[in-house]
Amino acid sequence: MLLDCTAILAGFILLIWSADRFIIGAAATARNFDVPPLIIGLTIVGFGTSAPEMMVAGFAAYDGSPAMAIGNALGSNITNITLVLGIAALISPLDVHSRIIKKELPILLLVTLMAVALMRDMTLGRLDGFILISLLCLLMWWILRQGLRNQSNDALIEEYIEELPAAMSTSHALFWLIAGLVLLTISSKVLVWGAVNLAMEFGVSELVIGLTIIAIGTSLPEMAASITGALKNEHDIAIGNVVGSNLFNTLGVLAIPGLIAPSQLAEGVLERDMPVVIALTIMLFIMAYGFRGAGRINRLEGSMLLIAFIAYQILLFFTAV
Repeated sequence: MLLDCTAILAGFILLIWSADRFIIGAAATARNFDVPPLIIGLTIVGFGTSAPEMMVAGFAAYDGSPAMAIGNALGSNITNITLVLGIAALISPLDVHSRIIKKELPILLLVTLMAVALMRDMTLGRLDGFILISLLCLLMWWILRQGLRNQSNDALIEEYIEELPAAMSTSHALFWLIAGLVLLTISSKVLVWGAVNLAMEFGVSELVIGLTIIAIGTSLPEMAASITGALKNEHDIAIGNVVGSNLFNTLGVLAIPGLIAPSQLAEGVLERDMPVVIALTIMLFIMAYGFRGAGRINRLEGSMLLIAFIAYQILLFFTAV
């Protein structure tokens, strides 16, 4: 058990650090090729913060643990909305001015409902995975199109310019891009190995391990980015990171177990976890959209989100037992 816990802890530490290196290398490389800052923020940074979830889901599915991969995708969405935004809103109430984020919020709700519709037959198969990954490609095209249209006058542009990594040579940037990707692969493999062994040791389902330990750990990059955004009054980045990450999780991460290891859904996914994801996504939409101006997640709403996170962990404990 000690070895398993050590593998999980070491995997998390290396996973978070390598994801940061990967983002820095990818963003610097893109900037050296004159890619607009908003495009870098919406695509490369968005993908980079979800890279841990994607890597972990891939190895979990490949190693015969698709339930852990599914739990990772759903649990990360729950953690991002409740824990990440809850803490960020308590630090500084979050105002939403970006038109792009306001367009992404209803899309996030729509793709969440579509994911539920695909899994109503209690399976996540290759056709489901193909549909989800195809929607992700379509979404990426739309984001690029919106970014090019709004790069001169959207509220996100100044915040992304300030957060871009310091200038570095292309060779240096490519080194961190490749090194970050290699270390992401290694750390994900170590983390999944430790998590599977720990689940077997305690007799806890792989789904619950994915929903809790793995989901919280792989959401740490989003937590760091959103808390930093709140401290710097970069509220659109704080919320944009969560919305973008949840879109990637729902369409990209959830597609991976379907494509690699088609399986029946574990008990609790449709009855417990997906309704929670839908309810929280609706809450986020109502809080952040701003129907008559700028959206805002205040400290009271942030507290409600944190309470929802604690309540869900308690629900998991009692249903798992």
